[in-house]
Amino acid sequence: MSQTVKPTDIRLHRKSKRLDLSFEDGVHFQLSCEYLRVYSPSAAVRGHGPGQEVLQIGKRQVNIDAIEPIGQYAVKLVFDDGHDTGIYTWSYLYSLGLDQSSLWADYLQRLDKAGKSREPERVSSVAGIKVVIEKKA
Repeated sequence: MSQTVKPTDIRLHRKSKRLDLSFEDGVHFQLSCEYLRVYSPSAAVRGHGPGQEVLQIGKRQVNIDAIEPIGQYAVKLVFDDGHDTGIYTWSYLYSLGLDQSSLWADYLQRLDKAGKSREPERVSSVAGIKVVIEKKA
Protein backbone atom coordinates (compact mmCIF):
# COMPACT_ATOMS: atom_id res chain seq x y z
CA MET A 1 0.00 0.00 0.00
CA SER A 2 1.53 3.29 -1.03
CA GLN A 3 -0.82 5.38 1.09
CA THR A 4 -2.30 4.50 4.48
CA VAL A 5 -6.02 3.81 4.46
CA LYS A 6 -7.60 5.32 7.56
CA PRO A 7 -10.46 3.83 9.55
CA THR A 8 -13.81 5.59 9.50
CA ASP A 9 -15.31 3.53 12.32
CA ILE A 10 -13.88 1.43 15.17
CA ARG A 11 -16.36 -0.46 17.35
CA LEU A 12 -15.53 -2.66 20.30
CA HIS A 13 -18.06 -5.38 21.06
CA ARG A 14 -17.06 -6.40 24.58
CA LYS A 15 -19.63 -9.19 24.88
CA SER A 16 -18.44 -10.98 21.74
CA LYS A 17 -14.81 -9.87 22.32
CA ARG A 18 -14.52 -8.43 18.82
CA LEU A 19 -13.28 -5.22 17.26
CA ASP A 20 -15.02 -4.11 14.08
CA LEU A 21 -13.09 -1.79 11.79
CA SER A 22 -14.38 0.06 8.73
CA PHE A 23 -11.89 1.83 6.48
CA GLU A 24 -12.29 4.74 4.10
CA ASP A 25 -11.88 2.46 1.08
CA GLY A 26 -15.05 0.58 2.12
CA VAL A 27 -13.28 -2.47 3.52
CA HIS A 28 -14.61 -3.86 6.81
CA PHE A 29 -12.89 -6.30 9.17
CA GLN A 30 -14.02 -8.16 12.29
CA LEU A 31 -11.03 -9.02 14.45
CA SER A 32 -11.23 -10.96 17.69
CA CYS A 33 -9.60 -9.49 20.78
CA GLU A 34 -7.60 -12.70 21.06
CA TYR A 35 -6.25 -12.29 17.51
CA LEU A 36 -5.31 -8.67 18.18
CA ARG A 37 -3.62 -9.66 21.44
CA VAL A 38 -1.53 -12.50 20.00
CA TYR A 39 -0.45 -10.28 17.09
CA SER A 40 0.31 -7.23 19.22
CA PRO A 41 2.99 -5.07 17.58
CA SER A 42 4.72 -4.64 20.95
CA ALA A 43 8.30 -5.72 21.58
CA ALA A 44 6.99 -7.96 24.39
CA VAL A 45 5.25 -10.06 21.70
CA ARG A 46 7.30 -9.47 18.55
CA GLY A 47 10.70 -9.26 20.21
CA HIS A 48 13.42 -6.92 19.01
CA GLY A 49 14.28 -8.83 15.86
CA PRO A 50 13.56 -11.93 13.79
CA GLY A 51 13.38 -15.11 15.82
CA GLN A 52 12.68 -13.28 19.08
CA GLU A 53 8.88 -13.53 18.87
CA VAL A 54 7.12 -14.73 22.02
CA LEU A 55 4.30 -17.22 21.43
CA GLN A 56 1.21 -15.98 23.22
CA ILE A 57 -0.67 -18.75 25.00
CA GLY A 58 -3.92 -18.89 26.95
CA LYS A 59 -5.45 -15.78 25.38
CA ARG A 60 -8.83 -17.19 24.27
CA GLN A 61 -10.79 -15.20 26.89
CA VAL A 62 -8.86 -11.91 26.60
CA ASN A 63 -10.84 -8.73 26.04
CA ILE A 64 -10.05 -5.08 25.41
CA ASP A 65 -10.59 -2.66 28.30
CA ALA A 66 -9.75 0.57 26.47
CA ILE A 67 -8.84 2.02 23.08
CA GLU A 68 -6.60 5.07 23.29
CA PRO A 69 -5.85 7.30 20.28
CA ILE A 70 -2.22 7.85 19.34
CA GLY A 71 -2.12 11.00 17.23
CA GLN A 72 -3.84 10.67 13.86
CA TYR A 73 -2.14 7.41 12.89
CA ALA A 74 -2.81 4.71 15.49
CA VAL A 75 -4.50 3.41 18.62
CA LYS A 76 -3.20 1.71 21.73
CA LEU A 77 -5.28 -1.26 22.81
CA VAL A 78 -5.41 -1.93 26.53
CA PHE A 79 -6.18 -5.60 27.19
CA ASP A 80 -7.74 -7.00 30.34
CA ASP A 81 -4.72 -9.27 30.91
CA GLY A 82 -2.62 -6.16 31.57
CA HIS A 83 -0.97 -5.93 28.14
CA ASP A 84 -0.98 -2.32 26.93
CA THR A 85 2.26 -1.61 25.08
CA GLY A 86 1.36 -2.22 21.45
CA ILE A 87 0.69 0.69 19.11
CA TYR A 88 -1.61 -0.44 16.31
CA THR A 89 -1.09 1.85 13.32
CA TRP A 90 -3.84 2.11 10.72
CA SER A 91 -1.71 0.23 8.19
CA TYR A 92 -0.96 -2.54 10.73
CA LEU A 93 -4.66 -2.97 11.57
CA TYR A 94 -5.48 -3.04 7.86
CA SER A 95 -2.83 -5.70 7.20
CA LEU A 96 -4.10 -7.76 10.17
CA GLY A 97 -7.52 -7.68 8.55
CA LEU A 98 -6.27 -8.59 5.09
CA ASP A 99 -4.06 -11.43 6.33
CA GLN A 100 -6.34 -12.68 9.09
CA SER A 101 -6.92 -16.20 7.70
CA SER A 102 -3.27 -17.01 7.09
CA LEU A 103 -1.99 -15.37 10.27
CA TRP A 104 -4.58 -17.17 12.40
CA ALA A 105 -3.75 -20.54 10.79
CA ASP A 106 -0.06 -19.89 11.41
CA TYR A 107 -0.73 -19.03 15.06
CA LEU A 108 -2.77 -22.20 15.61
CA GLN A 109 -0.02 -24.27 13.98
CA ARG A 110 2.67 -22.70 16.20
CA LEU A 111 0.55 -23.35 19.31
CA ASP A 112 0.07 -26.98 18.32
CA LYS A 113 3.76 -27.47 17.56
CA ALA A 114 4.64 -26.04 20.99
CA GLY A 115 2.03 -28.25 22.70
CA LYS A 116 0.31 -25.14 24.06
CA SER A 117 -3.27 -23.96 24.13
CA ARG A 118 -5.46 -20.93 23.54
CA GLU A 119 -7.16 -21.72 26.85
CA PRO A 120 -5.94 -19.93 29.97
CA GLU A 121 -4.06 -22.09 32.45
CA ARG A 122 -5.87 -22.96 35.64
CA VAL A 123 -3.65 -22.20 38.59
CA SER A 124 -4.36 -23.36 42.11
CA SER A 125 -2.42 -24.18 45.21
CA VAL A 126 -2.17 -27.52 46.95
CA ALA A 127 -0.41 -27.51 50.31
CA GLY A 128 1.41 -24.30 49.32
CA ILE A 129 2.58 -25.72 45.97
CA LYS A 130 1.56 -23.96 42.76
CA VAL A 131 -0.39 -26.38 40.53
CA VAL A 132 -0.91 -25.46 36.86
CA ILE A 133 -3.35 -27.43 34.72
CA GLU A 134 -2.92 -26.70 31.02
CA LYS A 135 -5.76 -27.28 28.61
CA LYS A 136 -4.96 -28.31 25.07
CA ALA A 137 -7.41 -26.79 22.57
